[in-house]
Amino acid sequence: MPSDLIFVSSIKFYTKVTFFLSEEFIIEMVLFRAGDLIILTGRFFMTLESLYEGLNLQDYYIGKVTQVYRSNCTAQIDNIALMSDRSKFTSSFMPNTINYFVVIDSMAGVFLGEVFENKASRKSIFEVASVDEKPNDYQEICIDTIALMTPESDKFQLAGFKTLGITDKVYFATDEVYKLFLHSLEFAGGDEEPLPSFATYLNRAQAEVSLKPSTLFNRHLMCIGATNSGKSTTALAILDKVVSTKRKALIIDPTGEYRNAFTDEEITKLTLGIDTTVSPGKISMEQWEKLFETENSSQGAVLSEAITSLRYMKKIGDDSYYQKVGEDIEEIQENLASVTKDDTDFNIALLPEQIQAESVCEPDRDNNYNFKYRYDTLKANLNASLVQKIQYQMTNTRFLSFFSNDPEMFNLLDVIDEFVHLPDVSLYIDTSQLGASEGIGGMVIDLVSNFVMGLDDIYPFVFFIDEVHRYAKSRYSDKEYHGGLTLLAREGRKKGIFLYLTTQNPKDVSPILFGQVGTMLIHRLMLNDEIHAVESHLDDYAIKHVRKLNQGEVILTSVNLLHNMFIHVNKSVRTQHNDTPTL
Repeated sequence: MPSDLIFVSSIKFYTKVTFFLSEEFIIEMVLFRAGDLIILTGRFFMTLESLYEGLNLQDYYIGKVTQVYRSNCTAQIDNIALMSDRSKFTSSFMPNTINYFVVIDSMAGVFLGEVFENKASRKSIFEVASVDEKPNDYQEICIDTIALMTPESDKFQLAGFKTLGITDKVYFATDEVYKLFLHSLEFAGGDEEPLPSFATYLNRAQAEVSLKPSTLFNRHLMCIGATNSGKSTTALAILDKVVSTKRKALIIDPTGEYRNAFTDEEITKLTLGIDTTVSPGKISMEQWEKLFETENSSQGAVLSEAITSLRYMKKIGDDSYYQKVGEDIEEIQENLASVTKDDTDFNIALLPEQIQAESVCEPDRDNNYNFKYRYDTLKANLNASLVQKIQYQMTNTRFLSFFSNDPEMFNLLDVIDEFVHLPDVSLYIDTSQLGASEGIGGMVIDLVSNFVMGLDDIYPFVFFIDEVHRYAKSRYSDKEYHGGLTLLAREGRKKGIFLYLTTQNPKDVSPILFGQVGTMLIHRLMLNDEIHAVESHLDDYAIKHVRKLNQGEVILTSVNLLHNMFIHVNKSVRTQHNDTPTL
């Protein structure tokens, strides 16, 4: 065979020339002729030797394949000394264990496999790998076939129907092979610039995990884990890479945990009730019901009537609530009918008194034609629980300052409108000053979600919501609080809005919302129903290890990945207020 030119074929429009540069690389050059312009393109073909360039291949040799199955194989270990040489053992090179990667040189290409069983032929473990090995002694490893790199490719892909062969040689996979495998894992993103590394592969301290934003976010991302499993640390590690690379993020923080994580130069910070307000007229009736957690439709109707009455009083310039007892029924109905869609503002501080004023009924019509409202004790008793919940919300001094039209403070919706139409800026919203009530947090998220979905020509951004299970359901009814989030999950990707959610229990998240999430970071889970909720995203091996994950260890599963990833997230150096006090 010639040392340089192997194959030349001439066709009318192009000429393809393949050169054999060395045992490591083959380059194929294609010359396209377009008028007087000649274009030269080329690509390298990967071989086993190129994967171990600069290394002695025999130092990584294990043995040969002795049995082949459709999805796995068995290999006999020839290099027994390597299995017992503790001087070579490192965190990423432990040949006498399992769960490490190997490379198999085959006629179909270079296979990548994972060892899931390691066994010796002798019954006594003290006799294994002794110096005076007998000829009939042997060790075997069972290898799960994961991916294949064909001779004409430079990355791993699914093996399909291609299988290994008997006597194919098996080698330990180096950290560089891990990195190539990680690079091959991603289906999405194309030529998109990856995020900086935020994790390392478990037991491979040198193999860093650096994924493209599309791989993580284009089918929405959810971080799941029990308390103290490292969920918040993982969330900040990824947010750090998003913000530091000038990608847009909208962060809603219900606890203030991330308030000092980013500088004022990196991100615009708002604190609801302190420097940011929202006009009561911008809140829909459905959102008011979520805020005050109405128990049934009758409470929702009373709340609607009370708000309409206050809107009328604001319209006529009266700063008090609408007293109805003893007033003419027809006159009140005419007044309320005069309220138009433009009369949206009202004084929310008067809402408890107005709901009490709505406890009226029409009298029995007698010969005196008495058509004036009278007080209804039954309605007053039914409305008492709603009044108490509203008064409880208002005990937070920041509540009334948030629902106002204070010209000295930022308007939440105006700031978000500006945010989505500006490139390379991020926004942080701290809701912790409004109290820990799920109702107000759910209302704010629903308000923001529906607002951004109504905007056009926005710059793509990541919408991060911490502890989303807080806004799952009302404590008083079975109402779902994910209307706006579900809309974002279904339609947001078309506008470039990508959800990034964290939760302790996937069972607390709406099934509709959960079904729209395509990428998950799964930390340690302990309860069977929690594990059952995520088992459709994991294989049998991963399911068995969900309970065994240490703090910071994560299973990354995604529709955008070739294979599930077991990773350890690197803790960000940014400030995070989530330390657990000691007794």
